[in-house]
Amino acid sequence: MQIGVIADTHSKMRPEALEVLKGSDLILHAGDVGRDEVLDALEAIAPLVAIRGNIDKTGRAATLPDVQDLEFLGHAFYMLHDVKTLDIDPHGRYRVVIAGHSHKPRNEWIGDVLYFNPGGSGPRRFSLPITVGRLQVSEDGVVGEIIELAV
Repeated sequence: MQIGVIADTHSKMRPEALEVLKGSDLILHAGDVGRDEVLDALEAIAPLVAIRGNIDKTGRAATLPDVQDLEFLGHAFYMLHDVKTLDIDPHGRYRVVIAGHSHKPRNEWIGDVLYFNPGGSGPRRFSLPITVGRLQVSEDGVVGEIIELAV
């Protein structure tokens, strides 16, 4: 199963991000969506699960949940916008914790938990790269990949 992961679009849906996400079985958006057009563009590619970020005060994004508790092929996923607000111990409970907010890509195993941040795909922040993520999920495990967009 291929899961596309995107965050921090801030109303800017880059064609390069959509191109990378094509072929995904599912897309996860880890918050700071912005305008409804972002959700519409992602839903045109694959089923979408999204959460609300700190900028999501209007439109469809304002009605999204703050967190998502998901399971794919026997692996538990927890998605929230800012990993600094994580108020549970994921070890032994979740295989993957997905967050956005920082715009900093992260693909790091700590113990048996993958902490995954696809980075920011909207307007550039500081000197950080513009990125999206991909998770390959099988019954055997999860492999994360960060893809830098040529923009």
